[in-house]
Amino acid sequence: MIRAVILDVGETLVRDDRYWTAWADWLDAPRHTVAALVGAVVAQGRDNADALRLIRPDIDVAAEYQAREAAGRGEHLDESDLYPDVRPALASVRALGVRVVVAGNQTVKAAQLLRDLDLPVDFIATSGEWGVAKPSPEFFARALDASGALAYETLYVGDHPANDVFPAREAGLLVAHLRRGPWGYLWADDPEVIEAADWRIDSLTQLASIVAP
Repeated sequence: MIRAVILDVGETLVRDDRYWTAWADWLDAPRHTVAALVGAVVAQGRDNADALRLIRPDIDVAAEYQAREAAGRGEHLDESDLYPDVRPALASVRALGVRVVVAGNQTVKAAQLLRDLDLPVDFIATSGEWGVAKPSPEFFARALDASGALAYETLYVGDHPANDVFPAREAGLLVAHLRRGPWGYLWADDPEVIEAADWRIDSLTQLASIVAP
């Protein structure tokens, strides 16, 4: 029986369009160029921030993040950034008596922005708050602790093989690979992802049928 669901954030709950568009505008680079470079580094299995380093090799991403914030051009999330299935899907899962946890590799500010959206969830935390990021086992230990359930009673949902599917499986969690976003689509048919995932889904609305008793 599944007693808890833990969900990734980027390209699971939230579209990354605004995130990369904001970086393109800050670096005075064409938005299409940044999007294409993100796709290229994703396909190579590299850190997505490498797309910014290709444009400006000497960039200090953390320092530029702070500069954007100071200039009033920092992180922002609102209802339009959510995928359409997020609210109904999470509400359906929660209505079944399943605890819903959101945990992703985001900043401290992103955590507050997510809380401000008043999503139908029980708990939200980010790597910035915890001081540890995926795919570290410690991140998944913290997420499991927040779930209040045992590993075999907990379903982890995410799009990224290296950050979500494989480490969640290694932590003993049940895994649903979401076919969404660059990582989700690119590795949807990868044999190792197929083997590691207990379920492969195209929408979060499929979660209710998975967790229903």
